[in-house]
Amino acid sequence: MRHDSSPRVRPEGHSAAGTIPEAAGATTGAPAGPARPAGAQPGEGGPSRRARFAATARGAAPSSAVAAAGGLAMAASFPPYDLWPLSVLAVALFSLMLRGRTVRQGAWLGFAFGFPFFLWLLVWLRSVTWIAVVVLSGVEALYLVAMAALMVLAQRLRWAPLWAACLWIAQELVRDRLPFGGFSWGRLAFANTGSPFTPLAALGGAPLLSFAVALSGTLLAACALSGYGVWQRRTRTPRAALPAAGALVLSAAVLCAGLFVPVPTGADAHVRIAVVQGNVQQPGLHFLGRPMKILDNHVQATLKLAADIRAGRAPKPDIVLWPENSSDLDPFSNPAAYDKITQAVQAVGVPVLVGALVDGPDKDHVQNEGIVWDPVTGPGAHYTKQHPVPFGEYVPFRKELTKVVSQLNEIPRDFYPGTRTGVLQIGPARLGDVICFEVAYDGIVRDTVNAGARAIVVQTNNATYGRTGQPEQQLAMSRLRAIEHGRAVVTAATSGISAIVAPNGKIEQHSAEFTQQVLDADIPLRDEKTVADRVGAVPEWTLAMVGLLSCAAAVAIGRRDRTGMAKGQ
Repeated sequence: MRHDSSPRVRPEGHSAAGTIPEAAGATTGAPAGPARPAGAQPGEGGPSRRARFAATARGAAPSSAVAAAGGLAMAASFPPYDLWPLSVLAVALFSLMLRGRTVRQGAWLGFAFGFPFFLWLLVWLRSVTWIAVVVLSGVEALYLVAMAALMVLAQRLRWAPLWAACLWIAQELVRDRLPFGGFSWGRLAFANTGSPFTPLAALGGAPLLSFAVALSGTLLAACALSGYGVWQRRTRTPRAALPAAGALVLSAAVLCAGLFVPVPTGADAHVRIAVVQGNVQQPGLHFLGRPMKILDNHVQATLKLAADIRAGRAPKPDIVLWPENSSDLDPFSNPAAYDKITQAVQAVGVPVLVGALVDGPDKDHVQNEGIVWDPVTGPGAHYTKQHPVPFGEYVPFRKELTKVVSQLNEIPRDFYPGTRTGVLQIGPARLGDVICFEVAYDGIVRDTVNAGARAIVVQTNNATYGRTGQPEQQLAMSRLRAIEHGRAVVTAATSGISAIVAPNGKIEQHSAEFTQQVLDADIPLRDEKTVADRVGAVPEWTLAMVGLLSCAAAVAIGRRDRTGMAKGQ
């Protein structure tokens, strides 16, 4: 890696004339305010701290506004809007905004971009409380603050678009894991589950897909930067335009690369499934309604399915899938709930995957489980959700935080995490159970497939967030996982959106929200593993380390150049 080819080292935050476009009023740095006379104390003969802050804010406002607009554009690239090209353009704009900045300026622009982005993306959390939207958006934006500061360093090197794209992956890697197991919403891959980039997931998973989107965007920024430099020159030659043209061609090549990745869908075996969406009594945080209402809904829908099968109006499935929380009472401690489930399972005559909350190992915990319920032998194998949602399914630092945030008392008991994958033998099929938000986490789904799952079932309950855009965002993740692992993905939701996704990511069927509905389909059972299954997290860690090493190289080169200048003076 080499430093930019400028004949002299420029002070941090400055650049050679004509290299940075003043995009939409952006400034190359915030003004520091009038200088204080020599020897003057603060408040004596110089501007007050408030005046300096106001001057700084006025100077930074144009660039901050452009960064915020880029963040909002990024949010619009995700479902339910699905304007995926905006993800590339937003990355390009963000990269342009960081050119020639100081590390501190870059960090601020990272927040100006990230906070509006997450605020719009996570607006569905308003169903819980607007405080959750604002606080989580602020926390998530801090990851982009760190990324932007590092991108300022990496952009001083040659091949800057590559290093900047690697830093996007470093940011996503950390955000996916820390704190409390991380929060994956807002990854570039999740905005591109139906774009030309998407098949790349079969090679390197969601991280490679995110990298391709980021690289295409940073190359587009390099094209704009070079083109602006050529336009500023008095003498314009075809040769001078080559860097801009080259960056544009490379950006387009990355965009189209996924079109050449095969996505196999063939299978030797199939299984007939029925997905029961029983619906809930009401949307929102208190979706449960009266006790046993949700269970009754799923029992009645299954009994109707059984009647339709007997009358020849519907084909008999091999297995039936119920969603997360389809039993709103623990069937093992509530005999009435146990009997109702058994009645429905025996009526349909095939194994049913039931979602239920059951008592945990102690009185302070519950477990979120998918239970295989056989018409003859009753409940058998089960899967316990491995990744409970912090502040949604358990409360970290409960004793301290509930004193400050009373809403956390809405979670009376913490969820106890499972310790093994969700591979379950359900009738003739070996399926991988993934519960709700777990579909957002690469390792959980990948481990389930590598453990032998021939298709994936996502049991979910999105009733709290119905008609907010969250169910569409989660369904997009199911599409990505289908291509990434070459498996059919079936989403079973209490109130929608339930869906059947083919191994190529195509949504073959889906339900409407807040309706009682049954989907039936013949899905393929596949054993072949994708390259992404085999390489696991290696691409993600490799790209992240390359990004961080580029920053270390930029710092080392900067120190060397400053030392050389000092010796030459």
